[in-house]
Amino acid sequence: MDPTSPPSSLHGANNSIRAAIMAVVVGLLAGYLCLWVMMPTNTYRQTWLPHLRAHTTSTYFGTAQGATYLVFTFPVLLIALLGCLYLHLSNKSSHIHHTHTSNKLAIWKRPMMVKGLGIVSRIELAFFLMFIALLVWNLANYLHVGFAKITSKSAAETGEKMWEAKLDTAALRLGLVGNIALSFLFFPVTRGSSVLPLFGLTSEASVKYHIWLGHTVMMFFTAHGLCYIIFWASTHQISEMLKWEKTGISNVAGELSLLAGLMLWGATFPQIRRKTFELFFYTHHLYILFLIFFVLHVGIGYACIMLPGFFLFMIDRYLRFLQSRRGVRLLSARVLPCQTVELIFSKSKGLSYTPTSIMFLNVPSISKLQWHPFTITSSSNLESDKLSVIVKVEGSWSNKLHQLLSSPSPVDRLEASVEGPYGPPSTDFLRHDLLVMVSGGSGITPFISIIRELTYAGETLKLKTPKVLLISAFKNSTDLTILDLILPISGAPSEIFKSGLQIEAYVTREEHPTTQETKFIRTVWFKPNPSDAPISPILGQNNWLWLGAIISSSFIIYLIFIGILTRYYIYPIDHNTNTIYPSASRALLHILFICISVVVAATTVFLWNKSGNARESVQIQNLEGATPQASPNSWYYNADRELESLPQQSLSQSINVHYGERPDLKRFLFERKESSVGVLVCGPKKMRHEVANICSSGLAANLHFESISFSW
Repeated sequence: MDPTSPPSSLHGANNSIRAAIMAVVVGLLAGYLCLWVMMPTNTYRQTWLPHLRAHTTSTYFGTAQGATYLVFTFPVLLIALLGCLYLHLSNKSSHIHHTHTSNKLAIWKRPMMVKGLGIVSRIELAFFLMFIALLVWNLANYLHVGFAKITSKSAAETGEKMWEAKLDTAALRLGLVGNIALSFLFFPVTRGSSVLPLFGLTSEASVKYHIWLGHTVMMFFTAHGLCYIIFWASTHQISEMLKWEKTGISNVAGELSLLAGLMLWGATFPQIRRKTFELFFYTHHLYILFLIFFVLHVGIGYACIMLPGFFLFMIDRYLRFLQSRRGVRLLSARVLPCQTVELIFSKSKGLSYTPTSIMFLNVPSISKLQWHPFTITSSSNLESDKLSVIVKVEGSWSNKLHQLLSSPSPVDRLEASVEGPYGPPSTDFLRHDLLVMVSGGSGITPFISIIRELTYAGETLKLKTPKVLLISAFKNSTDLTILDLILPISGAPSEIFKSGLQIEAYVTREEHPTTQETKFIRTVWFKPNPSDAPISPILGQNNWLWLGAIISSSFIIYLIFIGILTRYYIYPIDHNTNTIYPSASRALLHILFICISVVVAATTVFLWNKSGNARESVQIQNLEGATPQASPNSWYYNADRELESLPQQSLSQSINVHYGERPDLKRFLFERKESSVGVLVCGPKKMRHEVANICSSGLAANLHFESISFSW
């Protein structure tokens, strides 16, 4: 394209390319899902599959693996690559505008309350029902085809009763259907994925899909295992449980995989997860044993059906590991009287993220293994060199952090590592005339970043920004001090108030303002360490292109390794019979080469970008100097300042405080006369459900609901 083309032409070409990419992605996705629909049918097993294997069998990939790569692996990885290109082109547009939703799509994105599922959009509900239909279709067809082959004569020939033969068939089919859910299990938790944002999703908001899929996987696999145990017991073949065949299915490996899965599954239920989070956290790492023994159980040929999701997850997990190895520069902390801490980090100007993004934080002095997600409250545009998160005391980890920083002699340095940020590729707040933000307690955190981003849009970009009505409910009046964090730690706040910010704060457990001793906010400055670096994008500014390079190169390296291994080592022994070379050895070699390929490709790209990040880090450290500007003679500075019943005077003009009552959300929402009202809610489940019911009632067509995910 001509470099002198006007911006409108470039923008139009950008949109055309993205539209073409999305069309290809939709086609690939439709074909991929069609395969899952056809998989249990005789047409697939007797016509399509033999034809595919006849054209893909080779001395490099054996008899079955080439076909599996072609129809199950390549389409998904190609979608991921196209997603990287699509998101790279999208980054050329602003994060806070240029993303407009059509009226038809807006209707599909409206929330619905579904018992057992909570708040879901019509799109989510449609996909959920289609996925359930896919599972039912596969199970019904598998059983229909399998049972059709069972007769009294065939059962008698194997010394089985009819019900025993059918139980044997049903047990196998339950495992096959469980593998469908397993194939999609890792997509929602691949935080740096290009697949999720391609469809407007984030990893934080997609955790619920991972939960649903996890329960589905374990229900089918548990039923699969129990049916086989009952079958073996009834046919006096209980010794089958101890068999580990040289080739083919390994029963022992399947039992070990199921055992690891059951231990993991048991700790995921809310009653256990909420009371003993550490148990949930550590047992969740049993997924490694679960997957290894699963591959040893079914063999690498069949396990490659679920390879794409896990392959992308491994790339993401290794990149997060590389990012987490280096300490980050923690500048200061603001300790609030409501057992809340704001941590302010140094960041590179090249790191950009959207409002409502999250970041995972590790503090080795508290726990070397625990990582906790927190919502980012800063704006990467308004505060180009700083990043802040808010930590509320909710458990043992956050309590230890608060004790370290609130003691009379706080630590002068706090080591920290991060993973992220992760967030939506874009947001669409400017299309509304009014934003109504409803929060309960700690749910206010994502709204702070949105307000700051709107401030940037109005002050710097000179865009028309919507008015903001923030409705916040707190238990105690000391919690009101968190409203002070709406203001950045530096910079003029004037534009926040010019934009029409109104705050309605409700203190539910106090009938009137307290007369207790005035509370203070204390700022603690930390001593810099030369080895610490500002938070920077792990793959540089063109991170999506580099991610695409990692995905493609790592898979090509893996194919080369496997091709050489099969052609010059396994094939001379096995000759594509799959009856001589041990299945376990073949599977372990594949796992090893997948790991090597990911490590080689990701490490190469990481080191290539690390040099650029290091140069920027040196520049930032030179600008920062040896000590904070506010503290010329000490490494920490207690900036105690009095807080009245409300925060700073400028902010207090926008706040109305109500004591001893809860907000009347119906009145606030139904009374809005603006043509487009964006409604965002973040807080307790009851509050989210109430707002969702109001917006989905159909009584006010101008209300557009969005549920915000947050971490505190």
